Amino acid sequence: MTSADDPRLADFARLREVELRKSLEAEHGLFIAEGEKVIRRALATGYPPRALMLTERRLPAFADLDVPKYVVPEEVAEAVTGFAVHRGALASMSRLPLPAVPALLAPARRILILEDLVDHGNVGAIFRCAAALGVDAVILSPRCADPLYRRAVKVSMGAVFAIPYARMTNWYAGLEEVREAGFTLLALTPNRAAEPIDAVGMGERAALMLGSEGDGLSSRWLREADRAVRIPMSERAMAMGVDSLNVVAAAAIACHSLVAGED
Repeated sequence: MTSADDPRLADFARLREVELRKSLEAEHGLFIAEGEKVIRRALATGYPPRALMLTERRLPAFADLDVPKYVVPEEVAEAVTGFAVHRGALASMSRLPLPAVPALLAPARRILILEDLVDHGNVGAIFRCAAALGVDAVILSPRCADPLYRRAVKVSMGAVFAIPYARMTNWYAGLEEVREAGFTLLALTPNRAAEPIDAVGMGERAALMLGSEGDGLSSRWLREADRAVRIPMSERAMAMGVDSLNVVAAAAIACHSLVAGED
């Protein structure tokens, strides 16, 4: 295919325009996976492929897939997507229905709850931490960024497909639903009055709450938590005014403590 205006490439159009893509992907129930490894992980976890857009050198790697394959020169791929497609392979995938929060909670013992994280890269990185360290599931607040947005999928290296997640329908009542399922709600905060996370007994079921990139957890969710926990910082760091970590680094350390504290 030699024209960036070919309507068959519409699924892959203008991938860097966030608001446009959010609207288009919601309307058509799709998401984009980039690179062979990520595409294969999406397929292995049951996401149905809609179509592939490939440069010619990547075509043999996908010869086994019975799905429309649109082969384009690199300059056409860039014109369609708005960026240089270095991996030479993009897949348009159909989304699967998300489970309801109660169904997700039923088999889980260790979960993350993300409140209003808006950066797709951070969400993808946190999913990668959660999957690598053995967290059972992730729950998103209603305004949290989409884990299946292209950048989140890319940063997670496909880990968003490996760990189940659900989205709350009600921010005000969402935590109570988790508590009623038997989870202790642990709010991660830089507040020095909070308990060190590695000294907290996690109990049978624990939910670690992570807040937005700038402000952290909202005051309402901090009040609703059963316990406030922190990652201890060195005295040297505190003297230099470094009192917290970025949300991804904090998530990695906290996920390790969460799972290590499993009874």
